[in-house]
Amino acid sequence: MRLVVAGLLLAALIACSASPSPMPSPPAGSPSGGTPSAGPDGVTPAPSESPSESSSQSRSAERGELRFTEIARLDKPVAFAVREGDDRLYVAEQSGRLRTSGGDTVIDLSGEVSSGNEQGLLGVAFHPSGRWVYLDWTDARGHTHVTEWAFDGTRATGRRDVLTQEQPYANHNGGQLAFGPDGYLYIALGDGGSGGDPHGNGQDLGTLLGKILRIDPRGARPYAVPEDNPFVGKEGARTEIWAYGLRNPWRFGFDRETGDLWIGDVGQNTWEEVDYQPAGSEGGENYGWNAREGTRRHRGEKTREMVDPVITYPLHEGGNCSVIAGFVYRGQKIPWLQGRFLYGDFCAGWIRAAPVEELDRAAEVGKVEQLSSFGEGHDGELYALSLQGPLYRIESG
Repeated sequence: MRLVVAGLLLAALIACSASPSPMPSPPAGSPSGGTPSAGPDGVTPAPSESPSESSSQSRSAERGELRFTEIARLDKPVAFAVREGDDRLYVAEQSGRLRTSGGDTVIDLSGEVSSGNEQGLLGVAFHPSGRWVYLDWTDARGHTHVTEWAFDGTRATGRRDVLTQEQPYANHNGGQLAFGPDGYLYIALGDGGSGGDPHGNGQDLGTLLGKILRIDPRGARPYAVPEDNPFVGKEGARTEIWAYGLRNPWRFGFDRETGDLWIGDVGQNTWEEVDYQPAGSEGGENYGWNAREGTRRHRGEKTREMVDPVITYPLHEGGNCSVIAGFVYRGQKIPWLQGRFLYGDFCAGWIRAAPVEELDRAAEVGKVEQLSSFGEGHDGELYALSLQGPLYRIESG
């Protein structure tokens, strides 16, 4: 994510932008593709509509209105999680603290994280049992850690590193963590940074960079690899890999009803993209980077196994710079939003909702300045985070 923040470009968290081509026909079993839009690379977001003084904003949607109501203010919030049996909302601050929406600090890594543009505390997830919490963060040298703590709802103890990854450059660190419907931990890692993937990590199955991983953090020490991961037994391939060909998958999310996976991959020069993996997938999808960006050639040719994005939109148009993938709405409070996928752009600030079967019918439903992430509550209701500090609850207008 190329998020540029007040004083510090979060432009980095997600990295440079991308430039897609006309929407391809989606792969069999995937939702219909959408029409391209816009987004620059490493651009400081121009001021857009700020949150109102009443701490809520609303915009007209295709069939209704959304309101973004501020419920907490934090320091550069970038990731969101909920915990089984716990009504609190947990938010990761890029500066290094895991906090609740009520303001309590659960874990403080502020003295250990690096503070570069795309570095810091980047992701959080709770084990399905609620007994362990996992953070994705970069250390003082810029290397990635996925770290576990036991958590009883009051104290985080028993810290241990589950996975570490050396980073050759400061940008494109990914950072998303999420437990899938199968109970395994999914981890997003960018291609290692610089520009254009100079080491070819996206297409190299011998490295974890430029991938989404799937592991069992409680199955062994430091972790176990599920036996049905797609590259188990493949010579020269890292068995943790679940999907590859990704540049900087800053945010991804599972559809709580279907189990489908939606991945926002920040682009290089021309296109932003959203990739899709159906719930029945056995993994191993190649989303094309760095052979191509969006659906266009970048440094190679499209091969038969590459999976087209389902949404693309262009950079350098309307202030776009970094795609922020959200969730398919499955809550009960906004009936017209049911079955629509929400996503947005960090610099432009717009949020769009698209019917999953007709992604080309995306409609703008609101704006959040410096949108950094979305969150989903236990009840399926959604939240939006702004790098400027607010945590918004998304409500019917």
